Amino acid sequence: MRSSSAFAALHAVALQAATASAFTSTSIMRRGAPATASTTAVATTTSSSLRLTKGDTVSFAKYEGLGNDFILIDDRDKSSPSLTPDQSERLCDRNFGIGGDGVIFALKPDAIAADDAAAEVDGGYDFTMRIYNSDGSEPEMCGNGIRCFAAFLRDLGADASSYKINTLAGPIIPVMNDDGTITVDMGPPILDGPSVPTTLEPNADDNSVVEQTLECNGKTWKVSAVSMGNPHAIIFVDDLDADIDFEVDGPALESHPAFPAKTNVEFVQVLSPTHLKMKVWERGAGPTLACGTGTCALVVAAIRAGRIPRPANEGDSVLVDLPGGPLSIEWREENNKVYMSGPGTFSFKGEAVLK
Repeated sequence: MRSSSAFAALHAVALQAATASAFTSTSIMRRGAPATASTTAVATTTSSSLRLTKGDTVSFAKYEGLGNDFILIDDRDKSSPSLTPDQSERLCDRNFGIGGDGVIFALKPDAIAADDAAAEVDGGYDFTMRIYNSDGSEPEMCGNGIRCFAAFLRDLGADASSYKINTLAGPIIPVMNDDGTITVDMGPPILDGPSVPTTLEPNADDNSVVEQTLECNGKTWKVSAVSMGNPHAIIFVDDLDADIDFEVDGPALESHPAFPAKTNVEFVQVLSPTHLKMKVWERGAGPTLACGTGTCALVVAAIRAGRIPRPANEGDSVLVDLPGGPLSIEWREENNKVYMSGPGTFSFKGEAVLK
């Protein structure tokens, strides 16, 4: 169950303290408790190695973006995560760990080397973000995760109006709004089919894949492929409840050979020209309450497929209802960039002992 993440995580941490199972924890602070530079999660270890090992203590903070929940680790003095993918997977276990859709690490600005000069940003990066999914895999980026990451940095005391973040998907810039929401410059969408990547035959401008036919799970689908630094397969349906078998179709499409790096899968229903509704099956995480990059990708796909018009004015956005709540998305014509606005919310913090 992912709809009660904070409760499940709190229960899991308390359970481990009582049973000395996979993890133990202390000093749990609930939502509303102040997160400061001196008290917010800081990765610590009693060993001299760069990675944490059995018996070491990791401090963490838990954040969620529309129910897409993450464990945040402060590794700002490191160039690589202090946890392994396997350790992260166990921390994400909702019965024997803290519980979460992924573990996010705040690292040194240069922790990811730029592939080329175009990937650099003016003035350099402020921080690097890396993430391990709940299955231990590593995605290029996470839209809800980066809003939580920005909120985490703010609560650590690195207060700023915006942050230049180094990610495996390239530079991402979240902006802190006065109303408490966070707007993220997600950059331009990647439309070239082989670059998404997908082996589906390109059938539209820019060598892109727009509502191309795909046979999967005994059904015929019309799939649009878009990357926001990570791959997305977008499928439009008339009724989200009646037209898909979500728990079966989602994983089948995720691992279809047409997507050599696997893919996130978004099923989308058009409610109005400025209002969409979606369900997401996330690559490496399964069903989640929200997916920021997927929400960006599906708005681009809806416009390119002619499902909705492109908003005429700068600042006009499309509202997308996700299971965990709404996100506002703008695909700006003047610079081809996608902007996502939504919350990143502190839930609680604590410590866990790795077993």
